[in-house]
Amino acid sequence: MACRLDKYVWSVRLAKTRSQSTQAINRGKVKLNKVSAKPAKEVKLGDEIQIVKHTAIFSYRVIQLLDKRVGAKLVENYIIDITDHAEIEKLKTYQAAQSNYRQHGTGKPTKKDRRDLDDFIDNWK
Repeated sequence: MACRLDKYVWSVRLAKTRSQSTQAINRGKVKLNKVSAKPAKEVKLGDEIQIVKHTAIFSYRVIQLLDKRVGAKLVENYIIDITDHAEIEKLKTYQAAQSNYRQHGTGKPTKKDRRDLDDFIDNWK
């Protein structure tokens, strides 16, 4: 039994939808055995799937193939997370930097924010 890469990534809940899975693979965000692959590439037992999320690379090993999407509790029967702890820390650092830069949902800077920022940069030089 073989499974397509895009379907497998979606089935083990590494992507929310199958179309998002296909887009990520086409953009090079998902790799199979550290090599870019097409969405129709066959996944085999023991293969390693890498997913790029912002600055970190998450790695998973295929331990069992499947033919349909599984519940979140059953995912651990099909893949093993082999991500290095340094990669997880990279993502946490990125997320912290993004949240400190501007609060989520506040939109783009106002004219006053922009003037204050320009004044700060001018005085800093």
